[in-house]
Amino acid sequence: MSFQAYIDALESRTGMTPRALLAVAAEKGFDGPQVKAGAVIEWLKEDYGVGRGHAMALVHVIKHGAQISDRHVGTDGSHRDASDVLLLDGVAARR
Repeated sequence: MSFQAYIDALESRTGMTPRALLAVAAEKGFDGPQVKAGAVIEWLKEDYGVGRGHAMALVHVIKHGAQISDRHVGTDGSHRDASDVLLLDGVAARR
């Protein structure tokens, strides 16, 4: 599963775009590079039933922004991403 697919799955599981989830996270004090992953994981699990892997994708975006490693960009493996920048405005915004 690509990094973008994890982010997109968060939207389908929560009903909120990744950008909206980031806003809620900031309201809860979960923002910036100092955020503790465990707190975000617990919040997403309790409020939305999100598992650890998907929660960790959001933790990465909270800590590092939408930029990801280009390691899998342009490959044909199962973890390939089309870009090294994650799209956070939701699946509908890409149509």
